[in-house]
Formats: sequence, C-alpha cells, structure tokens
Amino acid sequence: MSNKKWDVYVYGDINVDLVIPGVEHLPLPGQEDVVETMNTYVGGGAAIFTLGIGKLGLNPVFQGTIGDDCYGKFILDEFRDKNVDTTLLGISSTNKTGISISFTNEADRSFLTYRGTNDEIDLSKVDVEEVKEARHIHLTSYMGRKNHEQYLELLKEIKASGTTTVSFDVGWDDAGEWYQGIYELYPYIDILFMNETEAIHYSRKKEVIDAIKDFGKTCKLVVAKLGKKGSIAVKDGHIYEAASYSVEAIDTTGAGDSFNAGFVYGFLKGKSIEEALKYGNACGGLSVTALGGNTGFPQEDELIKFMAKRER
Repeated sequence: MSNKKWDVYVYGDINVDLVIPGVEHLPLPGQEDVVETMNTYVGGGAAIFTLGIGKLGLNPVFQGTIGDDCYGKFILDEFRDKNVDTTLLGISSTNKTGISISFTNEADRSFLTYRGTNDEIDLSKVDVEEVKEARHIHLTSYMGRKNHEQYLELLKEIKASGTTTVSFDVGWDDAGEWYQGIYELYPYIDILFMNETEAIHYSRKKEVIDAIKDFGKTCKLVVAKLGKKGSIAVKDGHIYEAASYSVEAIDTTGAGDSFNAGFVYGFLKGKSIEEALKYGNACGGLSVTALGGNTGFPQEDELIKFMAKRER
C-alpha cells in the first residue's frame, strides 16, 4: 500500500463543453434554428483525464482554475461526485470559466471556444512539495517555445524529488511549429502519450512506429494512440500492441484523454504494458459511446466486465 496522499496529481485545462448535436449548418443572420437538445459537460483534456481516474476508483487531485460562476459550480459538483479532490482547484477573481461550444453532425464537428480561466495556466503554480504527495503526476498543455523552459524546469524538479512518476500528453500544436526542443523533456518522462499525427509531426518521421522508436531512445515508455487501429508502445526497444474494441461512436470528444486515464490506471495497478494498452483502448472506446468527454467512461467494475466479455 502506498502512503501517498493521492494516486494522481493533475495540472491543466478545465472548462465546460456545451454540445449541440445534429447541427448541419449555423443559422443565417436574422434567423433562428431550433435544435432537439443542448447538453453541458465538463471539458478540457486534463479535466476529462481526471474524471476518468476518479471513476476508476483511484484518488486524483486536480490543480487548475475555474470562475466564480454557475459553470464553475457545475464543475465542482461533477468533480466531487467522481471522487476528485478539489482542494487545489482555484477560483479566479478576473476570468470566467472557459466554455467550448461544439456543433456536431454525422460528418464533422466545429467549435467556438472562450478560454476564460484556462488563460491562467502557468506551470510555475505547480508546487513540487505538493506533487511529492502523489504517486503519479499527469501533465498537459504543452505549447512549444511558449512554455518549454517551464516544462523542462518542472520535470527536472519532479524527477529530482524522488518517487513520483510522470505522464505527459503533448496535445496538438496550434502554432504548427512542432518544436524540436521537446526532445529535451523525454529523459524526465515515464509515460509519453501522443496520437499518431502528433508523433509523426514531432519526429519528422513518415511512420508512427519509427517516431515512437525515436522517442524511446531517451524516454522510458512511449505510447501512441491509433484510433480504430488500437494503440502501440515502445519500451527499451521492445514494441507492444493492442487492438481496439469495436463500439458505436456517438461523440469522439475526450477519447484520447480517456485512453490516457485507462492506461495510467493499468500502470498504477502494476499491469503489463499490453494490459495497460487494453485498459486504455477500452476506456477510450467506451468514452465515444455517449455525448460528452466523460459520460461514457466506465466505472472500474464496468471496465472489467466490458473487457472480459469482449475477450472471450
């Protein structure tokens, strides 16, 4: 048994997602369209990951910022309902809770986003003494040159502090630079998460397998999410693979973050890399079966039953 205060410490983005399904086009100026439903969910990659960790029965703490408004209260209620420690969740005195409006249809999705309190994300706010109280820390919101030095400094401090393992999801590079300095971070990361496209962009390789092999020269464990093709990992030069689970997709929001939560759950439970990949695939797969980034995410017993039934 661990004597740590938390299983997972998470720092990153949090907002609400307002999802409007079945939108084929936006109304023209002066017009009004009626939709069948609008649904509100907790959004933001770090927050979706945290909710998943909590639903799987682990003890996560989330550090981030919400607004002093109805959406902030909604997030607080959701976190507390999903076993998330909110003692490090701050309330902004200057910004409102971020909102992302998602218009979805069978072919595609489009978004309108107000970043709000997510503009206050600053790695210097992470207290390494607090991090040491967790078995594991999960980081997101990498922005290349903008915060690379902050990431490098923080990761070095965490590694020097001792017993907290680190996972890192790089996310999409909105600037399109795909900063090569990211390689400096790899020696301090225990689990590096990327999707197939991100891995190819950052590595400048043509194939994802070559990308993760390249990252694996200095990073302990590299995991690539391949969508319907499942997932793949490399550790010490060895390749591990797991096929996806076939599900009916309703909303792919948060699938990658849900995969991360499933994989980290397996990692912290001491499972093999193949098993952890399967947990990730199952959580990512189930997450797309309902609207919202966490609605379809399973409880621990649901996850075990789902996997057992599919592997008979």
